[in-house]
Amino acid sequence: MQRSSSKGPLPLPWVKPLAIWGLPVALLVALVPLQRQRLATLQDRSVTDQSLHQQDQAAAATLALAQKMPAFGFDNLVADWFFLRFLQYFGDDEARAKTGYDLSPEFFRVVIPKDPYYRMFYLFLLGSTSNFAAQPEQSVAITAQGLEHLTPTLPSDGFYIWRYRGVDELLYLGDGKAAQQSFQTAADWGRQSTEADAVIIADNSQRTADFLANNPLSKQAQVNAWASVLANAFDDATRQKAIDRINALGGNVMINETGEIRLQFPPDD
Repeated sequence: MQRSSSKGPLPLPWVKPLAIWGLPVALLVALVPLQRQRLATLQDRSVTDQSLHQQDQAAAATLALAQKMPAFGFDNLVADWFFLRFLQYFGDDEARAKTGYDLSPEFFRVVIPKDPYYRMFYLFLLGSTSNFAAQPEQSVAITAQGLEHLTPTLPSDGFYIWRYRGVDELLYLGDGKAAQQSFQTAADWGRQSTEADAVIIADNSQRTADFLANNPLSKQAQVNAWASVLANAFDDATRQKAIDRINALGGNVMINETGEIRLQFPPDD
């Protein structure tokens, strides 16, 4: 028996908007069990290693599904949602001490294809995947996937992303030739950008590219790259690691009372 209505059937033009709004909502609803599981973990500090591994397995399955699932035009919403999930995952120091950071690149395999234009995603990709998960090859591959969508002027700060890739290639993969190309592209894009700091970053990137062109194992280029890691680090351990590497290369880090970082480069290369 049909349901009666004094206003008659729902007009057809409303059907498509309702479907479009409903699909992403369904995606978010599907993720509610993971959020509840996370809250339960926070409430129960006696959680076992086995349950933590089960959480990671469940998250991995959700991420694998999300990488294949269409966003129905809500790409930015999906990217932001999974980035927030990544921040929860990455910031859970207790759990990461037991299960590691191996899921870091899987989050960004969802995030960056959905929104390749937001620079800060790449910064967290570098920090979490290369430094903490020790998977720099995955960081470079995901960054390359995002760069395919960019142009020298879109986004206006896209030159930074080439620098992040160059840092990975030089410091974590030891590929000076690839890093030289990345820093050169960062310099070229920076000269075309309208960002306030573009000229400074372009000059810095050009110097690093020139160092590497003359010597793929250049200590000065490595110091410059570690300085970038130091400036963008979001934890004390990474900052100290960068300082130690700079000192080991023959450079010196000076930090004044206002937090300004100044570098002394190695005397020779």
